[in-house]
Amino acid sequence: MTDEWRQTRLDHAITAIILGFFASAWFGWAHAGVMSGAVLLDVGSVLAVLVAIAALVTAFRVPRERAAMRDPAQGRRYGITVGIEFALIVLGAVVLGVSGAQPWLAVWVLAVVGVHFVPLARPLNNRALYPLAILTCLAAIVALIVGLASTVEPAAVAGIGGGLALGGFAGYDLYRALAGQDPT
Repeated sequence: MTDEWRQTRLDHAITAIILGFFASAWFGWAHAGVMSGAVLLDVGSVLAVLVAIAALVTAFRVPRERAAMRDPAQGRRYGITVGIEFALIVLGAVVLGVSGAQPWLAVWVLAVVGVHFVPLARPLNNRALYPLAILTCLAAIVALIVGLASTVEPAAVAGIGGGLALGGFAGYDLYRALAGQDPT
């Protein structure tokens, strides 16, 4: 690990808060296409929220030092990346809505979210975002294939895949915040 990729315990906790929150949202989105097994989605949502809450408590208890985004150029890169992500999601939502393809919105959003982790890894000093990008994009591809090849709602598959990927990495970053280690 070089200093340029260093993260503090606070950085890990903040990442776990954000990923845990969005993991819960993805499990919620999966409800749109699931008739049976919804209890498991609720369990996933609750676990993701618990990880986010634990990370929030951890964030208040660890030293206030931040390593990520201390450089203003990295902060700008972060803002531009998130801005492009938001614009692409809105553009895709409009196109899918106008074309009558709303069931594919979750697949589109998950794919954009997955891709956005790649340029965020650098300003956030978090190499773990690279495998997260791969997993979320793979989940979007699986949701697309399953949605095309079956009667399963793409939102269910995308929601479960997004929830599992983000929730798993939220737990991993919470562990890193609590352990005070950076194995990446």
